[in-house]
Amino acid sequence: MEIWLSCAVSSLPPISSDLFHSYQTNYLTHFQELMDNKLLQAQVGLWNLAFGYLKTMSFKCALDLGIPDAIYNNDQPMTLSQLHSVLSIPPSKKSHLYRLMRLLTHIGFFIEKSAGACSDPVYDLTAQSRLVIQKNESANILPYVRCTLDNTWLKSSLYIGDWFMQDSKKNPFELENGCTLWEIASREPAVNKMINDGMVGSSCLFNDHIVRYGDNIFKGIESLVDVGGGKGAMAEVIAKNFPHVRCTVLDLPHVVCDNPNDGIVKFVSGDMFKYVPPANAVLLKWILHDWSNEDCIRILRRCKDAIPSREAGGKVIILEAVVGLTSTMTSDESQLLFDMLMLMVTEGEERNENDWKYLFTEAGFSSYKIICTIGFSSIIEVYP
Repeated sequence: MEIWLSCAVSSLPPISSDLFHSYQTNYLTHFQELMDNKLLQAQVGLWNLAFGYLKTMSFKCALDLGIPDAIYNNDQPMTLSQLHSVLSIPPSKKSHLYRLMRLLTHIGFFIEKSAGACSDPVYDLTAQSRLVIQKNESANILPYVRCTLDNTWLKSSLYIGDWFMQDSKKNPFELENGCTLWEIASREPAVNKMINDGMVGSSCLFNDHIVRYGDNIFKGIESLVDVGGGKGAMAEVIAKNFPHVRCTVLDLPHVVCDNPNDGIVKFVSGDMFKYVPPANAVLLKWILHDWSNEDCIRILRRCKDAIPSREAGGKVIILEAVVGLTSTMTSDESQLLFDMLMLMVTEGEERNENDWKYLFTEAGFSSYKIICTIGFSSIIEVYP
């Protein structure tokens, strides 16, 4: 083999120094172009990070102007001129409206359709924009989106860097506002309403899945307490679809004070850290991610006190994210963004399965089961 290679190489024509230099120059030029392209792409990535907040603010602008509802109410796609006319904004803003719609189309919030012979751009709704239509009662998360886009939270995001540099237990929200989120909600009716309306809006998609998996979840259960259930949106869905389950909502006095007790859901004023009314099952939807590990263990222990043994059908039903357990990359990012939101406004966090297992064990539960994953959240059953 070595002799054959030697003969093969020796039979090749010699390469002149000029040709070698040409090869070398072309290689170095190509390498430099690749490096330049990588640097340019890196720069573009940095611009997208630095200006990413403008996507959020443009999205908020579309909601403030009522663009999704305008297209929905038109019953068909709208040209830029039609949209400009319906929104009743000054003529001088028409070209700027196009720029706004161009960005929102690029990020997938709207879709631009073929205008045909018309040179005016034509816009329609996407699945995303349909989720914030006010008349869409079955799947409308507009209240929750408006809540998260309120200045109450947005201003706090500017303090994350300061928070990291301070040896303080106060979160960025407290650094900005001088008190906790729950304290503001208890004394300012407008903030309290915004949060409660947001929680109702966040339940709409969960409700469908609770109904879908409910035959197994609520089998053999006669009573359920929705801890921190706010206005009772989810409890009402459960009571309507599973009439054998008597539903109670436990929440703070300022949350449940205006809720009537003459319907299919009973409202109880109380503190989940101190007491949870007895029931076959306890429901916790987006509650534990607001609290530290120590507080979660306290809450879970109160829940364990409220339910019977596993043999008697006792369990805690948790609707929360299990970080790393999702169906899409988009859901993974949502989990991480929600985790930063928790860091910013609460003492809590989004947890992975090991984190959840630790809480359940420390609270005295014997086992758990992740039933299914819904987008970036999961349904977990925990047994005493």
